[in-house]
Amino acid sequence: MAEPTEPELIPASDACALLGISPATLYAYVSRGQLSSRPGPDPRSRVYLRAEVERLAQRKRAGRGAERGAAQSLDRGLPVLETRISLIRPDAPYYRGRSAVAAARAGATLEDIARLLWECEEQDPFAVPPPPAWPERVAALALDTALPPLERTMACIPLLALEQRQSLNAAAPVRREVAATLLRQNAALLVGVQPDARPVHRLLADAWRPGDAGFAGLVRSALVLCADHELNVSAFAARVVASTGAHLHATVSAGLAALSGPRHGGATARAHALLLDAEASGAPAAFIAERWRRGDELPGFNHLLYPDGDPRGTEMLRQLRGLCGDQPRMRHVEAVLAATAEHSGQHPNIDGLLAAICYVHDLPGTHALVMFAAARLTGWLAHALEQQALGTLIRPRARYTGLAPGG
Repeated sequence: MAEPTEPELIPASDACALLGISPATLYAYVSRGQLSSRPGPDPRSRVYLRAEVERLAQRKRAGRGAERGAAQSLDRGLPVLETRISLIRPDAPYYRGRSAVAAARAGATLEDIARLLWECEEQDPFAVPPPPAWPERVAALALDTALPPLERTMACIPLLALEQRQSLNAAAPVRREVAATLLRQNAALLVGVQPDARPVHRLLADAWRPGDAGFAGLVRSALVLCADHELNVSAFAARVVASTGAHLHATVSAGLAALSGPRHGGATARAHALLLDAEASGAPAAFIAERWRRGDELPGFNHLLYPDGDPRGTEMLRQLRGLCGDQPRMRHVEAVLAATAEHSGQHPNIDGLLAAICYVHDLPGTHALVMFAAARLTGWLAHALEQQALGTLIRPRARYTGLAPGG
């Protein structure tokens, strides 16, 4: 069993040297969630992930200068765009000034959040009924449940654009109706059924656990909490495409493509796998302890934007406990949570709770990503509508670091 002296794990003295700080400041970084630590070779020592330390050192070097600040802003650094859509605060993400956590507790649906984010609470775009069936050229793909959900959806949405005659209509009410249709079609594609007028949480829940009202309530809350999260990777990708004047189907395709990456949407799959691996080990507490000691990540835990814990994960955990607290699978989730808190001090994030919902209900881990994708499309469309209303192109500049001409 390897001791934690491997190159990716460094002692406190090396971490302080890389950062140019004192041990007291290093411990402050850990307490604020900017760095994580693990047990060292002896009980009183701690070691640190070199990659995390070097990332933090890079941000410190970027400084406060405008040019240097811009260079590091694309990695969860300085703001790069103005938006009126959502705000991230320690207690919750806020949608146009309203707490997402409070909305989930109050029984809001994804459609309610869409009306809020798209600024159309006075004129309901969901009043227009969805198409009764998939177009002929799309149907074979749309209903092929042997295809992975994200790939099926990404294949069909560009084809649906061909059926949307008003896809480039600039009138705000028309664009919101197109967005509402896309929201319903996206959800139906993700589960491989015909689109209909049911709320999205009911469409998903009925496909996976028909008649289970408690489960449908969990899905509803999860969708509300995942609807938007400021300029995350997929929202930024969608917004860049929208800035070119592309139709909403193209912006959604960009968001889905970004979400498909293992470092974005794939986080839910890794979190689900962690729960399964901990179960297979037969000793979840020891499994988590050894994984942390080795320097392995704990997917489904921690969030750089919420050093004191992801409030979305906290809220979903509260609801999951209330519904399934006495079930054996929930007791396993609790064992993993307790072991992770003990050894790493990390709290579960929303990816981990989406995975836990699926695990507790004995559903495939892919369903966690489906919930995320069905919800987040709401935010992508809000960002697309906002960006196109501005009428500006997003075109950042690059700092060239290659071979100089004539060199």
